[in-house]
Order: sequence, then structure tokens, then C-alpha cells
Amino acid sequence: MENLLGLLRLRVRRGINLAVRDTRSSDPYVVVSRHHGWTKLKTRVINDTCNPEWNDELTLSITDINVPINLAVYDSDTFTADDKMGEAEIDIRPYVECLRMGLENLPTGTVITRVLPSRTNCLADESCCVWDNGRILQDMFPRLRKVECGEIEVQIEWINPPGCKGVF
Repeated sequence: MENLLGLLRLRVRRGINLAVRDTRSSDPYVVVSRHHGWTKLKTRVINDTCNPEWNDELTLSITDINVPINLAVYDSDTFTADDKMGEAEIDIRPYVECLRMGLENLPTGTVITRVLPSRTNCLADESCCVWDNGRILQDMFPRLRKVECGEIEVQIEWINPPGCKGVF
């Protein structure tokens, strides 16, 4: 793919206080998409919980850093259509700005930048880009929209495969 800037590893760690869509609980999974649904990846279904632990790694091809990553949480149903449990967007531009700094040899745990919750992002809490053994990671807790409650814990990491344009 000639326009490929790189790959983004998205670790979908867990859901926190997700909405109940079955009698007392839910069977949640997350769908990750970009480009108006052209690329879709999904986590495993975790049965009978509103606090699932997925710890799934999904890898997205990135061709445009200005296109947000969409997260949609669903309740898996056997006999009916799956119920939507909320959605959120991740803006990767602050993370890419850290990559473009060209940092090297920082102590592990060094905070490079902080992204604060605002009306223009879905963050429930401050999100930091952190140096970790030669790579930059960003942990975040997007708050789900269009639902009564719920957050997702995710982490992003850039991967530069050979032959990609990169973000520099």
C-alpha cells in the first residue's frame, strides 16, 4: 500500500462500568473502525459482565493521521441483533506529534505530553504519552457516548514496518 504511513497497535484492555443490555449484565465486545467503516476489527466477546477484561491487540493500517479511530461497544445476542452499548473516538494526532519529536534514550516512564479531557475528545481522564523502553505508548480511557455509562481502557503504539512512509 503506497500511502501507508505505518501501523497502529491498539490494545483494548478492558471495559469499565459498561451499560447493562441483558437482564442483569451484558456480553460485550468492541468494534474498531476507521475511514467510515472501511476497516473493521473486533475483540472477543466476554460473557456476562459489565467490566470485561479483553486484553486484545488489534493492528490498524494508518494512511491519514487526521482520521479518528472509532470504537463501538456492543452486547452480543444470540437470537436478535446485537445491542449497541456506546461509542467513542480516539484522536491519534497528539500521539503522532510525540513521534515526530524524534526522541531517543529517555528514561522509561518519562511523560512526553499530557492530553486533557475536553469537549472535543472522549477522554474521561488525562492521557499521557510515555516513553517505555525505546517506544512511545499512550494509555487512555475514552468515555462512551450515546449511552448512560461506560469507559474503555486502551493503549496505542506506533509500528514502522519497512517500506512505509512514516510520520516524520
